[in-house]
Amino acid sequence: MSDTRVRTTVNGTWGWGRLVWDAARGRGVDATRGPVGEAIVVLAVPMVLEMVLESVFAVVDIFFVSRRGADAMTAVGLTESMMALIYTVAIGLSIGVTAVVARRTGEGDAEGASRAAGQAILLGLGTALVLAVFAAPNADALLRLMGASESVIDIGGAYTTIMLGGNAVILLLFLMNAAFRGAGDAVIAMRVLWLANAINIVLDPLLIFGIGPFPELGVTGAAIATNIGRGTAVLVQLWLMLRGAGRIHVLARHLRVVPEVMGRVIRLSATGTLQTFIGTASYVGLVRIVAEFGSEAVAGYTIAIRIVLFALLPAWGLANAAATMVGQSLGAGDADRAERSVWLAGRMNLAFLGSVGVFFVIAAPLIVGWFGGGGDTGDHAVTALRIISLGFVFYSYGMVLTSSFNGAGDTWTPTVLNLFCFWLWEIPLAWLLSFEAGLGPTGVFVAITVAFSTLAVVSAVMFRRGRWKTIAV
Repeated sequence: MSDTRVRTTVNGTWGWGRLVWDAARGRGVDATRGPVGEAIVVLAVPMVLEMVLESVFAVVDIFFVSRRGADAMTAVGLTESMMALIYTVAIGLSIGVTAVVARRTGEGDAEGASRAAGQAILLGLGTALVLAVFAAPNADALLRLMGASESVIDIGGAYTTIMLGGNAVILLLFLMNAAFRGAGDAVIAMRVLWLANAINIVLDPLLIFGIGPFPELGVTGAAIATNIGRGTAVLVQLWLMLRGAGRIHVLARHLRVVPEVMGRVIRLSATGTLQTFIGTASYVGLVRIVAEFGSEAVAGYTIAIRIVLFALLPAWGLANAAATMVGQSLGAGDADRAERSVWLAGRMNLAFLGSVGVFFVIAAPLIVGWFGGGGDTGDHAVTALRIISLGFVFYSYGMVLTSSFNGAGDTWTPTVLNLFCFWLWEIPLAWLLSFEAGLGPTGVFVAITVAFSTLAVVSAVMFRRGRWKTIAV
């Protein structure tokens, strides 16, 4: 059987199911040899579950905190807006770590992969210290800057301080999981998030409401529970790395700054951070345009985007798997395998996101209703969800191609593409369609779909040119 297809020992649905089950249980795979499709599935399944689990933290906190009133909810919401910057940094830094570790792993350089992981830990600690020193002492001022009332600050000031001050657990969790993914140990990254979420889910109600012997800490308890959960996961990550439980074995000598390796990780990570920021910030510009058409339009847009993001999370797992495949295959000197991996992952993502997109178009009113959308808000949400979902067919490939550039160490190409597609094309187009063409907020929704499609097409053209195959990492 051609290795561009998924090889299973059992034909049909049972074969696929068995492969997925083995992947979730932690079946290992050598990404540099054997059937390409099988390797992608084994890597992607735990990465998909990891992405879904990462989103659970905020959902769990909001679920329990909502019982403490509007001010508590506002504090969490405003803090999450500030934490978005930290997540942007964490995701950006992770891009560089995954690229370097995957390349060293593909080369068979276990020492180099461990050294890169050690530099990632040091980079995470250093970045977290800087962020904590500047942000945590100014938590109340930052909340005021975000428009919080004094009652919100009284209730949520400690929550914000703890979350900003404890940003190290976020950065380290992301960076060490990036190293595990780059090495092909995606199931370890998934399992530590299981642990973190389990602890958070148990501690949240105990510390927020003061159940049993636990003190009633209100919204502050949510911050403590989240940081204990993530902090425990980080300790487990460190323990696994230090004992060499997976493909990475970090020793004391790896926890000293190696200028050459640190510089390489920082160079790739800085571009990755800029890339992530460009994509995130574009949504701010779109919200600003939608806001011109009233609160109902903004609320509808917000509901639609939340639904879309939940759908995209599993797709990012497949994209991350493609990045690991590319990095390791290039390290093994097999650029052809890297390229075939990307196109196959793109087809898999198309099958998933295309199906989801069709479902969203058909069932948009029902889905929006689940999220509480009604009246004009619901109408805007349904329109947005249907139009944006049309871009899933293209964006399924765009996500995989963008991640593949990053996995190859070519972080500048997707950064430039994001800048063009989302800032220089999407936002001006949204303004023109909304105001000049008279489409109102619908113009913004159309612009998003057009931008998704443009990103996919231009990425495919750049990918076929093959410059990414020559990038030194």
